[in-house]
Formats: sequence, C-alpha cells, structure tokens
Amino acid sequence: MSFASPLFLWIFTPVVLALVLLCPRTWRNGIVAVASLIFYTVGAGPTVILLLVCMVVNYLAGQALEPDEWALAKKRKRGLLIAVIAFDVAVLVVWKYAGFLTQQLDGFARLFGGDFPVVHLLLPIGISFYTFHNISYVVDIYRGERPALRQPVSYATYISMFPQLIAGPIVRYREIADQLPQLRTHRLDDIAAGFPRFALGLCKKVIIADSLSPLADACFSTPNGEMTFAVAWVGALTYTLQLYFDFSGYSDMAIGLGRMLGFRLPENFARPYSSVTVTEFWRRWHMSLSRWFRDYVYIPLGGNRHGSARTYRNLCIVFVLTGFWHGANWTFLVWGLYHGALLIIERGFHLDRSPTRAGHVVLRRALTMLLVILGWVFFRSTDMSQALTMIGHMLLPDFTGTTDLVTEAFTNQRLVILLLALAIVFLPAHPVTGPMLESSRSRTATALRVTVMTAGLFYATILTAAGTFSPFLYYQF
Repeated sequence: MSFASPLFLWIFTPVVLALVLLCPRTWRNGIVAVASLIFYTVGAGPTVILLLVCMVVNYLAGQALEPDEWALAKKRKRGLLIAVIAFDVAVLVVWKYAGFLTQQLDGFARLFGGDFPVVHLLLPIGISFYTFHNISYVVDIYRGERPALRQPVSYATYISMFPQLIAGPIVRYREIADQLPQLRTHRLDDIAAGFPRFALGLCKKVIIADSLSPLADACFSTPNGEMTFAVAWVGALTYTLQLYFDFSGYSDMAIGLGRMLGFRLPENFARPYSSVTVTEFWRRWHMSLSRWFRDYVYIPLGGNRHGSARTYRNLCIVFVLTGFWHGANWTFLVWGLYHGALLIIERGFHLDRSPTRAGHVVLRRALTMLLVILGWVFFRSTDMSQALTMIGHMLLPDFTGTTDLVTEAFTNQRLVILLLALAIVFLPAHPVTGPMLESSRSRTATALRVTVMTAGLFYATILTAAGTFSPFLYYQF
C-alpha cells in the first residue's frame, strides 16, 4: 500500500487517525500496531510472518539484555547480544543477498564448466529498515541507554509503525523509547502540526518526483550503443532530482504521519544538495541511516580515535556496508566505495572543512553536486557496463542529440517540473522547509502551509485519483 495511493489517502489514514483521536489514549499503541500490521500485510503478503518472527526473537532477547552488575551475567548477555544480532543479520543476508551470492558462485563455477544452483527468494519489503530497528533495540538495551519494553504492544508499535516501516526514517530505539508511553494528550495539536508536513511530502512525490520518473527511465533505458552526452546528462540530472524529491517526500510524509499519531520521528534530510563537501552531504542526506552506521558500526570499530589509518579503514567498512545495504548489486558496492573514497580524500587533505569565501562556497558546492551526480549514475544503473558507459559520455562530450525515446519523454510539462526542481535545489542551504513548515509560526511558514495545503495538496490529490503515482523508490530496499 503506497502512501500516494487513494486507498491509503482516503480510507486507511482517515480511519486510523479517527480511531487514535476518538479512542482513549491508552489504546493508541494498540491501534497503531494493528493498523501497521494490516498495512504491511497488504503490501508484503505472507512475508509478514518473517517480520513477526523477528519481532518475537528480538522482544524476548531484549528482556534478557538489560545491564547486570555480575561479571558472569555480563559475559552471558554479551553472548546473547552477539547471537541475536547474528540472527538479525542472517535473516537480512538470506532474504536479500542469497540470490546475488549464488549468482556469483554460479558464474564462478561456469568458468570451470560447472554450475551452482541459484536461489530466488521474494524480497520482503522494508526488511533493511526493520532489521536495523531490531538491532538498535537490543543494542540500546544492552548499553543501558534505555530499558526493555515490557508490553509487547509497545514493542510492536516501535518496530512496525507504518509511517516508517517500509522506507524509514530509521528510528533508533533511544530516540522513541520515551514516546512509547501513552501520555500525550494534545492530539489535535499533533494533527495540525503533522498534516502540512504530510502534504508537503505528497506534493514532492506526486508533482515533482513522479513527473521526472518517465524522463529518467527513458534515459537509463537507452542502449549503451545509442547513449549520447545529452542523454547521459539528462538522465543523471533528472534521476538526481527524482530520487531526492521521492525519498525526501516519503520522509516528510512519514514524519507528518508520525506526528499526527503522536510521535516525533527524526529528520532525514536537510537540503543535501546545498552541501559544499561530500562529508557535509552525508550529514544532510538520509541522516537517520548515517547516524545508525555511526552509532552501531563506526564508533564501535574505533571511529577516528586510533589514527588516520584506522579511521580510513573504518570509513571503508561503513561505506561498503552502506552500499550493500541499499541492494545486492555490484553497482551499489561501487557507489558505496566511491563515496567512502571521497570522504577519505576530503579528510586526508583537510577538504572537509567548509570554505568561508563566497566564491569558494559556490565552486565547492558545484563540485560537490557534480561528484554526487556521478555517484547516482552507479546507484541507478542496472549493471557496471551501463554505469561506465553513461559516465564516459558525461565526461567526454560528443555533441550529439537525444534518442527518440528520450525526446518523446521530454514534454513541456516535464521541462517545467525539471526547471522548478532545479530552482528548489539551488536555493540556499537554510532554512530547511520541512521542519520550518511543521513547527515555525512565522508569516513565511504560515504562507507556505497555506500554499501547500491548498494549491499543492489539491493538485497532488487529483494526480493520485488519476492513478499517475508510482511506487516510492526506496520501497525496493
């Protein structure tokens, strides 16, 4: 069930919000948990069983992982923590990467005249996200940062909460543990604050991202032999914009929905294309993922505390995992290594410090944007051959035109949307629209709320009614 579908917008969400608003506040978690499991089952079918199994295992483990003063108990708890994390990772590896791994083994076997059976498993939607939520839960309990949840319904609410279940933001347990007790009473205030944020996300997704999607698809569908400089750049640029407005739109909708339900979910984007370094880009792009890897991988590995060599090693590990977390394909691994290498170069040459002169800021921002766009080509391409072909044409102008497929997709309406998206991206780094729209009471924020909730939301609703929406890009992860 997509956030941008009529079923979700006009039936599911109003019913859930009405129940949360009208029922006693002590029912909230139960309503959210049941609604979330229904939401997931509609989209994932029988793989909901896997979600439930993972929830039971981690819930029971959490009860036994709370800190203990006895040395023997500490040792046992550490062993239990390792075991439950291994279980979570194994589930993710089997269901998401078994096909990829067996394909590589089959290719290797064929070099010697043999073969290897290739596994084909249905990828459960959202498995990368709820796996990270489960790991965060048990680790935060083991570290003593938050107590284990005693009520299964509260735990089910945290793991399966439908606003963030499918595509984030990735909510660390310690960020939401204090919100799970059902104490909030200002439910109308939450709806008034969350609805404009949800509307903003819907506009980003339906009006901008979905309008650019056919153009990006046409460019990336162009055969390697027909690729040109113009097609490569149009494809890379439109996908760069499509991905941002699609994913940040989803995050805005998730944060808005969470707020309407009484939860404050973490921010996930802060105008990342305004960054002047790649290091800053990762502080602004998919921030919940960056924070998760920082807290549960980078810092436990030693972070930057043991010299440059260890720091660079830790960065490489984090970005290899970041790449493969997004998908089982060599293109994602290369994309992760590419960004890891850029961060190492910036750190090694002290380029991760933001420039102060206006001219330097403009140049560094343009360079960072160029590097990010090149990286997105790997991210979007189906294989390395396509990625390298596109990047080759982007870097070596051939002054030829576009293919018929791209020309047909390049309508006047999409050109207007493309220019609008570029104008939004090139605005200054501050203020960030989403948080300002949700919380600020300034005249600018009020005017923006009115605009989004009238013209923008009305147009986006018409588009969804016409069935022109497409699945969110991060559903595949």
